[in-house]
Amino acid sequence: MAPRNSLLPSFLYDGGAAGAPSGRGVGGAPVVVAGAPSEPPFGKIEMFSPAYYSACAFSGAAACGLTHAAVTPLDVIKCNIQIDPAKYKSTTSAFGVVMREQGARGFFRGWAPTFLGYSAQGAFKYGLYEVFKKEYTDMAGPEYAAKYKTLIYLAGSATAEVAADVALCPMEAVKVRVQTQPGYARGLSDGFPKIVRNEGYAGLFRGLVPLWGRQIPYTMMKFATYENIVEMAYKHLIPTPKEQCSKPLQLGVSFGSGYIAGVFCAAVSHPADNLVSFLNNAKGATAADAIKNLGLWGLFTRGLPLRILMIGTLTGTQWMIYDSFKVMVGL
Repeated sequence: MAPRNSLLPSFLYDGGAAGAPSGRGVGGAPVVVAGAPSEPPFGKIEMFSPAYYSACAFSGAAACGLTHAAVTPLDVIKCNIQIDPAKYKSTTSAFGVVMREQGARGFFRGWAPTFLGYSAQGAFKYGLYEVFKKEYTDMAGPEYAAKYKTLIYLAGSATAEVAADVALCPMEAVKVRVQTQPGYARGLSDGFPKIVRNEGYAGLFRGLVPLWGRQIPYTMMKFATYENIVEMAYKHLIPTPKEQCSKPLQLGVSFGSGYIAGVFCAAVSHPADNLVSFLNNAKGATAADAIKNLGLWGLFTRGLPLRILMIGTLTGTQWMIYDSFKVMVGL
């Protein structure tokens, strides 16, 4: 294995199966190339190049869009429990109500805005995270970056999520209304123009602040917890160096670490998730209205068990898909 670039902290390398060989580029500048033991189908990609960040963005879009669309039935139940607990008293009864009133199709209401919205969010979230992680590392310098790497994970993920949520917010507004207001719209094609027609484009972004309140802590927890759990797993639980582990084992570590991170994510972001659902469902409602309606206890607990199951599975699967795509493109 070629030696890593000693000027960069080791945590910046993705830890691909064979590490990241380094060399010298134009003017003698260090160049880091990501690669797997066997030549990947798309060739090798230079670390921190436009192609590298594009690959990360594409991987993030696939990871978030596919997983969120796949758990649309759970999301339908979760949102309705949050909005109308008198009617949807529990997870089991909520499944029965949706099936009785809307049929099997009711569980997949809002899948299109979910897929598009979270694909866009995933591209910005993962792509910009890699950008800002590198930028903040350069600002701190190798010594401080290695010492305070968790702070870099937190800062990089928070900055990336600010932009990611702007991309997500319009689709989230459509999704919540389609899922919680039967008859409002069939889906994205008529739900999006209906909101614009009735409320203007501002209606699509009415939930942006609570969305930031939900997603920024969620993403900070997601990335920082995941990165540290993976590091501890290879340091304390798995005796074999990561680059010598099989691909299935590496992906298993990705899923398990992601699932654990997802549980923490769900807990810290759940009050804001209740606010997002309430504000996007009730026209003209405020955060104070939501707190009055839900109560403080309900704000923190309503729909939480189902969301822990959903977010844990989502997060674990997202990291597994993300890492799989990065291996496929040579990272």
